[in-house]
Amino acid sequence: MGMLILGIETSCDETSAAVVEDTGDLSRPWAVRSNIIASQIAIHREWGGVVPELASRQHLRDICGVVERALDAASIGWQDLGAIAVTEGPGLVGALLVGLSFAKAAAATLAVPLVGVHHLAGHIESIVLENGEIPLPAVVLVVSGGHTSLYLVAEQGRYELLSRTRDDAAGEAYDKVAKLLGLGYPGGPVIDQLAKHGNDRAISLPSTRLTHADRNAPHLKGDLDFSFSGLKTAVLRHVKSREGRPFTEQEIADVCATFQRIVVTTLVERTFTAARRYGAASVGVAGGVSANSRLRADMNAYGAAREIPPFVPSLRLSTDNAAMIAAAGLRKFRAGITSPLDINADAALVL
Repeated sequence: MGMLILGIETSCDETSAAVVEDTGDLSRPWAVRSNIIASQIAIHREWGGVVPELASRQHLRDICGVVERALDAASIGWQDLGAIAVTEGPGLVGALLVGLSFAKAAAATLAVPLVGVHHLAGHIESIVLENGEIPLPAVVLVVSGGHTSLYLVAEQGRYELLSRTRDDAAGEAYDKVAKLLGLGYPGGPVIDQLAKHGNDRAISLPSTRLTHADRNAPHLKGDLDFSFSGLKTAVLRHVKSREGRPFTEQEIADVCATFQRIVVTTLVERTFTAARRYGAASVGVAGGVSANSRLRADMNAYGAAREIPPFVPSLRLSTDNAAMIAAAGLRKFRAGITSPLDINADAALVL
């Protein structure tokens, strides 16, 4: 049995703990022994989004039981752990502190190394956790409710930011459009489902075109950036133009399909533009929105046409989970990087 690491993830509204094993196989370095996720979607649904205070309190209720279940599912005890990895940021600071406090106490008690992990590094490494090491250099799209960014992974464990969203993240835009259409929270899965029955050219909505540099990040090329607020506003105008006349089910499906086509096309085209520009041998997609069926299908189609293989984690590893944090923790640990026990949560941690 290889070294076992416990991963803990509490950055937003999932309390998760996982045990991942270091296999010693250079091509497939990690194996998931357990991955327990306690979701808070039902709690936050009635509020139409994540309420930070409620999230923190629920993490406190769930953390001990979730960790115990992860150890039981892996058929190990505390004494079998070689290290503990935990998300230190970014995320909701109160939520992060719950996982971080638990991880620090456990590491101190067991006298094992603690490894603080960047949440987005976890998402990127979820691709490797699922597929084994992918061809490098790789361009990876990290797309979720809070993030839409492109990273260049030129070598294992090194992530260079290429672009990001100027306003709404893609997942955030899904949630806001779903709210406009009265579809509830979270918006991503329901829009994805309804879009399958809609005409994706039924209405006129704008796509984004960015050519000027981001003044807040002058080192980034502006044409690879993302922007979804204009698209969201266009959906709002379309809804208001009805002047109180309710949409039929087919009209809602058409709006969903058109909105999704534009979002996914933007994500895919930017990713493959970056791949071509940086000579990528592969592309990856990670984060909650990577579960979207059209995004997966279009990524595969673009990859086949351009002979650049795309890699995506399974649905189980697409959303926030602790297995990805454990994997990223093992990556750092094997590079000789650990964290002090006085490490603090950082809601705006930079990768």
